Amino acid sequence: MFSLSIVQHAMLRALADGALQPIETQAVLLDSDGVRFVLRTVSSLARKDKARHAAAAADPLGDYDRSLFVADLAPSHYVLLNKFQLLAGHVLLVTRRFERQECLLSVEDFAALIACLSEVDGLGFYNGGVEAGASQRHKHLQLVPLPLADESPDEVPMERVLGSGSLLPFRHAFARLAPQATAPELHALYRELLHRCGISAIAGEEGELQSAPYNLLVRRGWMLVVPRSRACFESIPVNGIGFAGSLFLRSQEALDRVHAIGPMQVLRAVGMPQDVPHDA
Repeated sequence: MFSLSIVQHAMLRALADGALQPIETQAVLLDSDGVRFVLRTVSSLARKDKARHAAAAADPLGDYDRSLFVADLAPSHYVLLNKFQLLAGHVLLVTRRFERQECLLSVEDFAALIACLSEVDGLGFYNGGVEAGASQRHKHLQLVPLPLADESPDEVPMERVLGSGSLLPFRHAFARLAPQATAPELHALYRELLHRCGISAIAGEEGELQSAPYNLLVRRGWMLVVPRSRACFESIPVNGIGFAGSLFLRSQEALDRVHAIGPMQVLRAVGMPQDVPHDA
């Protein structure tokens, strides 16, 4: 069973236990290329960096802190709180059986995502590989409640241009979702969007692996795939949330740099060159 109230209860418990360590940010809005981007400046990610280094040889999503547990999602997945939350209510949808983050998503992955999106109006996303912003080896999707920022007039800033015919400066494939689409239908569409972006399946001992890194974003009404060329623009890391129109910056210097170059150009630099639109 999954719901927003269950997530909120788990957050209160984990805060009391000291297991949840949210990171405070300051948000500013920046209009660029038809999108009102949300730029969040983080004072320090030292705690997160230290914890990531200490857990490098472990599987913190498999052998997880019980205080971070939220709910079970059928036999295949469970939900954990993101320990270092930049956005309140940020959760991870983790495969119960270990799979690599570079494995292609399955019908079961989409069933887990649907179970969450049916209860919470949120944004689901997947960082397919290190170059796409993944920081853990254990396969997991992520979900954040909307809006992405209370200060923003848009629940998902990039929606202003997705599917509008605007030529985004990075390769992507976008499609609207049918109401009440099933997990097999979402999975088939996902594979189609990967194909449009030139990403294929590679057979491996652990199942089907991706041929290239990518980000997947899913809301109740649409799906977006963005192939990736690198994890960072200069010192600025970008994961799937970046392509929703929200960037997390570690310093005032990084914020100044994004102001100077423009956030859409940051996304262009970490994506792949666009040739023709792939909106549907």
